[in-house]
Amino acid sequence: MYYYPLQPPYILLLVGFLTAFTSGLALSGTLQVIVQKWSSVNKEPIKSSSSLKQLLVPFIGITIGVCLFMSSGLEIFGFPFPLALGVGLPLSLLTCLFVWLQLGSLLEFVSSRGMQSLDLDSYS
Repeated sequence: MYYYPLQPPYILLLVGFLTAFTSGLALSGTLQVIVQKWSSVNKEPIKSSSSLKQLLVPFIGITIGVCLFMSSGLEIFGFPFPLALGVGLPLSLLTCLFVWLQLGSLLEFVSSRGMQSLDLDSYS
């Protein structure tokens, strides 16, 4: 027997996508403001922990949106709700955790070596 949901969660898929998208725009804008502040204040040491605190709220919004999008997308493609939530939630949470750790280490790298250390075009 195949499982066909009577009412697939298309609205939740759209809400999850829009939540992740708008939170991504907020994260991008906040990150641009932080980088501009870093480039204008060259004399003081850069504290990346305070920058991570500013990025936490938009990143949590991205995480919630991705979890909702992934779980409802799996449910649309035929997974039952408990299985879709059981697969989508850990997968998206772990992915977002790894991205957050990578972002933190990248901000630490930039704070210790400067913005010129990210210029990958000069190595070719």
